[in-house]
Amino acid sequence: MANPWRGEVALVIDGERRVMRLTLGALAELEASLESGSLVDLVQRFEKGGFSTRDVLVLIVAGLRGGGWQGRASDLLQAEIEGGPMAAAKASAELLARAFMTPESADAGV
Repeated sequence: MANPWRGEVALVIDGERRVMRLTLGALAELEASLESGSLVDLVQRFEKGGFSTRDVLVLIVAGLRGGGWQGRASDLLQAEIEGGPMAAAKASAELLARAFMTPESADAGV
């Protein structure tokens, strides 16, 4: 089960439930893989609904890596994500939000 207090988000990929988490190392890898901007820019794209499918993919890869997965982005190109692109985008947004959620904002329901 995914633990939101640890920043975890679950996603079913090719029929297997995976737990994703943006650790510091995963965030560093994520930032290095961004084609433009910083993590702040990525957050702003998600807040404004202006994110790309590439943004979703790099977040999922980083989250999977933070959860212990050893694969590469290319491994996911043919993968079946339960719920399709919308579920992937929702999981990515949750992952990003949970990575930067403080205990105080979590208690307030933010």
